[in-house]
Amino acid sequence: MLNTQGSHRGSVPGHVVINRDREQAARNLFNDYFAENPRFPETMFRRRFRMSRALFLQIHDAVQRHDNYFVQRRDGLGKLGLSSLQKLTAAFRMLAYGSPADSTDEYIKIGESTTLECLKRFCRAIVEVFGGHYLRAPNANDVARLLHINERRGFPGMLGSLDCMHWKWKNCPTAWGGQYAGRSGSPTIILEAVADYDLWI
Repeated sequence: MLNTQGSHRGSVPGHVVINRDREQAARNLFNDYFAENPRFPETMFRRRFRMSRALFLQIHDAVQRHDNYFVQRRDGLGKLGLSSLQKLTAAFRMLAYGSPADSTDEYIKIGESTTLECLKRFCRAIVEVFGGHYLRAPNANDVARLLHINERRGFPGMLGSLDCMHWKWKNCPTAWGGQYAGRSGSPTIILEAVADYDLWI
């Protein structure tokens, strides 16, 4: 017997519909963080989003231009769907905090399956938009620039073998000194990663 029903026709039997009042949630999010005079200052934005508001909006605009999934639209009844800020905030919260998908529902008012879709589309867009510059291997000019910057910061040869690089820990707490003292007799830590100012490498 052939199933003549399409995959997206009407509601799913037994599916519970929750009135999340997404439009009010979008207004709250905008007023809290993105209005001209937001409720929370830039310092709280940076702490909660792990980046500056300007960087978030730059990523927001680029992703929105690249994938119209992030453009707010109206449904068949003329009701506004999720805003691009809601979708991106849900994706950022999952990435920044390792939050489960359904945790965004309380504040941002996005269900679990939609949040996962936002995250997948966001990650794909980031790779496609920014991958050519930020996900490429450094060229000779990049290496020279990074070595020069970090030599001035006190990290000469920062692109060498980081696994074996012991760095003198001058501010080591006295109680921990014995645990971190190696052959040199003074406390050291192993340098695992060094980032440049734009966090590229």
